[in-house]
Amino acid sequence: MEKTIWTAFAVATAVAALLGPLAIPVLRRLKFGQNIRSDGPARHLQKAGTPTMGGIIILAGTASGGFWQAYGSAEGISVLLMVFGYGLIGFLDDYKKVVLGRSLGLRAREKLLGQVLLAVVLACWLAFKTDRGTGLALPFSGFAGPGGSNLELGWGLFLALTVVVVVGTANAVNLTDGLDGLAAGVSLLVAIGLVVVALAEGKAGVGVSMAALAGGCLGFLFYNRHPARVFMGDTGSLALGGGLGAAAVITGSELFLFIAGGILVLEVLSVIIQVVSFQSTGRRVFRMSPLHHHFELCGWSENKVVLTFWVATLALVLIGLAGMYRLG
Repeated sequence: MEKTIWTAFAVATAVAALLGPLAIPVLRRLKFGQNIRSDGPARHLQKAGTPTMGGIIILAGTASGGFWQAYGSAEGISVLLMVFGYGLIGFLDDYKKVVLGRSLGLRAREKLLGQVLLAVVLACWLAFKTDRGTGLALPFSGFAGPGGSNLELGWGLFLALTVVVVVGTANAVNLTDGLDGLAAGVSLLVAIGLVVVALAEGKAGVGVSMAALAGGCLGFLFYNRHPARVFMGDTGSLALGGGLGAAAVITGSELFLFIAGGILVLEVLSVIIQVVSFQSTGRRVFRMSPLHHHFELCGWSENKVVLTFWVATLALVLIGLAGMYRLG
């Protein structure tokens, strides 16, 4: 099985890395350039016109390494289907914004409806067609005894949790995708953590899918690291978040994802805090949200912010894995 995991990772990395030089010029010729917010950090204005919708590179790599190796695993295939389902929503949003010139892309309710429906389908399948059950593993409870503690949610709470985890993670990655290499690097590390969790839980197909997703991110980083030659767009960010969330739900490691994806959580919280504070008091807590922009405006270089967030994510993944000790 380790060989299969490594094969999925290697194939996905190679395909994404090889596709970059082919896809980027095409995206540039098609004028799929990124629009830069005028109210964002001034240094980002020079990125205007950089090709976006590069998430197709991640998806191509993930598909090449994932579907081939995960064939025969319903759980592994379901993760990949969630990746591509959310990727399709992101692609439609990018297409409307970049190609059709509609600045807002899909309406917010359209995007949310599509994401919620996919999450509901996943929850129904897991609860009624698999032996997943509706329990929630409690991290660090394994230190008290083998197997740890499991909180039985029941169908209603399990459905709600699945929607929150999958939809929330997709949009958290989307918010995090504001600096060169940030979202891809964070997603890569969290996906590797989920590979370990999946193998420990005996869900090899999910592990293969996460290895392929991690490989797609690594291959994409060759072109997305600073200074980025291509951006992933919603095509990539929603696909990554949807896949990570689905893998966490299937393996019963939703709280592991909360810990390992702590940077994603902080990015979302920074936006919520900023909005609530400004609307209630007229004051901003952060110089700018999401959180990565706050550090930029504090004088940090883009590379310093990204590297710091990567290192923090690595530490959080290790803490999360420690919390999964003897829960399988």
